[in-house]
Amino acid sequence: MRRTPRNGIYRMPAEWERQKSTWIAWPHNEDDWPGKFNGIPWVFSKIVSEISKVQKVNILVKDNTDKKKAIFFLKTLNTNLKKIRLIICKTDRAWTRDYLPIFLKNDKNRNILSNWEFNAWAKYKNFKKDNKAYLKVQKLKKIEIIKPKHNGKKIVLEGGSIDVNGDGLLLTTKQCLLSKVQQRNKGFYKHDYNQIFHKFFGIRKVIWLNKGIYGDDTHGHIDDIARFVSKNKIFIAKEFNRKDKNFKNLKENLEIIKKFNRENSEKIKIINIPMPKPKLIDGIRVPASYLNFYILNKIVLVPTFNDTNDKIILKIFKKHFKNRNIVPVDSSILVWGFGTIHCMTQQEPF
Repeated sequence: MRRTPRNGIYRMPAEWERQKSTWIAWPHNEDDWPGKFNGIPWVFSKIVSEISKVQKVNILVKDNTDKKKAIFFLKTLNTNLKKIRLIICKTDRAWTRDYLPIFLKNDKNRNILSNWEFNAWAKYKNFKKDNKAYLKVQKLKKIEIIKPKHNGKKIVLEGGSIDVNGDGLLLTTKQCLLSKVQQRNKGFYKHDYNQIFHKFFGIRKVIWLNKGIYGDDTHGHIDDIARFVSKNKIFIAKEFNRKDKNFKNLKENLEIIKKFNRENSEKIKIINIPMPKPKLIDGIRVPASYLNFYILNKIVLVPTFNDTNDKIILKIFKKHFKNRNIVPVDSSILVWGFGTIHCMTQQEPF
């Protein structure tokens, strides 16, 4: 169904809208998974193999050597290589959600690319290759690209910091976009981002949650704590253990959604998603969350962590995604890179 962008120009489609393909980058930075990298290509291959069953997959590989490696792993899992496009493109990391262009719809309902600045979450120094990866996508897609600015300044924004319902609502966090810690855009405040989201995503209301989960090196990405799963329904992370470090912050986020419902005529149905038990790797707590799922055309890929709550949340997903198959992916090692399935994927709408 065609929708006119609320700003008259652009609209960011919801993730559950029909997709043409998925974009990922083949993992090569061993520093992202210190001491445990050997298992990572297998996890990526599992994810790519599942995606290829329902849509095309574009994979950025840093060179021909990695291209051959990717083919080997994918063949081993009997992946349909006809659905795979391997593209030589140098990258720093595999987290394409945050540095590849975000696909938008223009006022003629055609796909365009929006390229945002990327600075590795204002945390790491190696990001220049990632920040240029959009050039390869632009060259291959041959469609219009916009490079958003606000008050004459380029805008740093990661795909994992926002979530939309495709109909004018957007979720984000104050911790990620407004904090001076790991600051993305100096001098930008709520009203600046509200204007940006309206102008480039067709957003009429921004729901500002407070903080993300403990162990998240992005400093508060939304795709670990709250996600739209339909126009008027969200999954939100809930910690039931009062002694856990996430308990207070996640409770505050839930109260913000409830307040939104009290103050607005349009109501959002809230579905609580239990957090897995705290997961430590080499003594470091990692941001394990079931909210880092990825919605595709016919399936939903859901990260699991060998946790007692795995079975519980899979039942919740099956209940609320009745027209899609729920595919669990063991992300116990993947999360050592401080991200899982949603972080490593970027959808291209049809």
